[in-house]
Amino acid sequence: MGRKASIAITRDLFDSEGKSVSPGPGPSVLDEMTDIEWSMIPEYLKEVSAEQAKGFDMVITFAPYWSARSFAGNDRLLSLHRGGVGYDMVDVPACTQAGVALFIIPPAVRRPVATGILTMMLALATRLLMKDKVTRAGRWQEGRQNYPGIGLTGKTLGSIGVGNIGHELFKLARPFGMKHLAYDPYLKPEAVADVGVQLADMDTVLSQSDFVNISCPLNEKTRHLIGEKELKKMKKTAYLVNTSRGPVVDEAALFKALKEGWIMGAGIDVFEQEPTPADNPLFKLDNIIVTPHSIALTDEFYTTMWYEIRDQIAQMIKGEKPGTLVNPEVWDKPEFQRKLKKFHEAMK
Repeated sequence: MGRKASIAITRDLFDSEGKSVSPGPGPSVLDEMTDIEWSMIPEYLKEVSAEQAKGFDMVITFAPYWSARSFAGNDRLLSLHRGGVGYDMVDVPACTQAGVALFIIPPAVRRPVATGILTMMLALATRLLMKDKVTRAGRWQEGRQNYPGIGLTGKTLGSIGVGNIGHELFKLARPFGMKHLAYDPYLKPEAVADVGVQLADMDTVLSQSDFVNISCPLNEKTRHLIGEKELKKMKKTAYLVNTSRGPVVDEAALFKALKEGWIMGAGIDVFEQEPTPADNPLFKLDNIIVTPHSIALTDEFYTTMWYEIRDQIAQMIKGEKPGTLVNPEVWDKPEFQRKLKKFHEAMK
């Protein structure tokens, strides 16, 4: 029998004592695989160094950035398995150029993020945080009289993007009796018919929705997709929820919109700079709910994540191509196929 597959896990998925931060089984699911051995990369760097990545067949990664420098001189690395659905933390062209396959885990984020968006919506609609604040301060009557919520029945839920997460959001929202409206230039109406979504242009979604959800990836086309012009198209009574990526929304414009009353409020899980500074002007406002890019981090997310990644690794070992491949063009590259063949021969 040949060697085992060598798997690395980046340091951010462990606490200061080296214990997994994941609720549930965590990386122990990998222990069930007799043909691999895994280890934690000892040091956390914001950008993975070439030295850290060497000597491994596959790497499980979450927070650190992978640049062209990360892949330099590495003729063994086959794949990255990112514990999320976004891949802006990886220079994908550089990854492909290096002959490295990049995988994500859509099933793990689908329900947790959609649930998080709905949580933001409900908290905003009921003025939950303000009621909590004044009640704790002993201002009982103020809480009852000054912060009425809004019902969802008959309101319009709009989404910019209706992919994996957006579709699940509309599925969860169906019992609330809302009108479903969305902008997604990559979809046909039949793709969202099952969740009662009417596709429209972005201006229509912005102007007619009572809640505008952002569920699109970050790229050059979507950077500052929502700016001052777009926010001014929204209803003054509307709420914005962004759990995708911070730079999709112009944060300075959002601050003005919330402070000057262009919109009623917002729920924000992601920021242009992360971690965002403690003196972020948004934190001074009462009409916004903020969370530290963590709305999806539930036991459900982590458990599904680890099992999904385990299955991806198992497929790679069998020579199969997992369906969650971000850069499919890498698979037939001679460099990748050479490494894959060498890997399988070494494991025989």
